Amino acid sequence: MKTTEFTMPEITISYKDNVKASERVKILSSETSYSYLKPFYAECMEHHEESYVMFLNRANKALGVSLISKGGMAETVMDVKIILQTALKVHASGIILSHNHPSGNLCPSEPDKRITSRIKEACKCLDLVLLDHIILTDEHYYSFTDEGLI
Repeated sequence: MKTTEFTMPEITISYKDNVKASERVKILSSETSYSYLKPFYAECMEHHEESYVMFLNRANKALGVSLISKGGMAETVMDVKIILQTALKVHASGIILSHNHPSGNLCPSEPDKRITSRIKEACKCLDLVLLDHIILTDEHYYSFTDEGLI
């Protein structure tokens, strides 16, 4: 019997750091997070939901922000695998989830609470810390951490 050798598909990683450590923004609070994240939502804030994740190093300095998904008027998806894959790729120590509510309602939905809990548990397996989940509107924000939900 002849056997065929198969090569496993793999993700290749290339780490290119374009920002000096001294130039990175330090995230000190939910207000700092909101200010840093809000420009990413400029074109969708009141139109449709989007999800972004901010990745941080151990000093809570922002490594970058990644678009996770674009949704409709009432929901968007946060895929745990994609979030954690990106966190590992950028060598993050912590993450801050975010999404907007086009309706202007800052209250987190039950699905918002469930996915936050799932991601928090998944982060523990990889020695990552879920620092916050920010819900943004054009004028205000809701912080899961500030409200004691993380």
